[in-house]
Amino acid sequence: MAIGSRDYARPYLAGGGIPFGVKYLLIINGIVFLLQYFTARTSLDVVFQHLALVPADVVERFFLWQLVTYMFLHGGVMHILINMLTLWMFGSDLERSWGTRQFLRFYFFCGIGAGVCVVIANYLFGNPGIGTIGASGAIYGILLVSAILWPDRIIIFYIFPIKLKYFVMIFGGIAFLGAFNLSSGVSDVAHLSGMAFGYLFLKVPKTRGIDPMGWINDSYKAWKLARAKRKFQVYLKKQRGSDRDPRVH
Repeated sequence: MAIGSRDYARPYLAGGGIPFGVKYLLIINGIVFLLQYFTARTSLDVVFQHLALVPADVVERFFLWQLVTYMFLHGGVMHILINMLTLWMFGSDLERSWGTRQFLRFYFFCGIGAGVCVVIANYLFGNPGIGTIGASGAIYGILLVSAILWPDRIIIFYIFPIKLKYFVMIFGGIAFLGAFNLSSGVSDVAHLSGMAFGYLFLKVPKTRGIDPMGWINDSYKAWKLARAKRKFQVYLKKQRGSDRDPRVH
């Protein structure tokens, strides 16, 4: 039997190419990874350090952009390869079903939600100075929703055919056990949180109208406005001090 006629191959060998949202997520992640690779051990490497999700930076320095940018950084070839392969295999079907706008809203909803949970978990139980990178929060959200929508789809896990629902259960169980070790170097909290936010997005209609990028943008604008106000107040104080007659005490 030809591979193209098999159940598990049909979704990935179908025509139409890669949908817009998934395609550009793949391209952006690839470009950022190459920049990471070629600027490693140079002065530009510090830029990527400020793009990783560091809970202390988010809370104490208000680096809210890290809740988005950490999703586009990866720690090695296998890390990005597995994430992007999963994004292509499962994200493409979701985008075709929902449309690009809804899919991207879902993607960032899961990724940013996972990032918020990582911040909270590290402040409560871990080290808020440790950085987290990777799109795994959003990817695990895609996996969970795919398993809910197409539970009996057959995929190949290494060399074994397995139903998608069991595949996701296995990975969810591994993430659950790993979440108890925050110093393992793998952010299983992000994996589980991504799944939770994926389920929330699918099952709670109100969440589908949430625009996480808009929230980040509004929060960043509010921070810039507050910062500008503080600078203006400092400027006014200096001006008042310089206008005062030096003979007056």
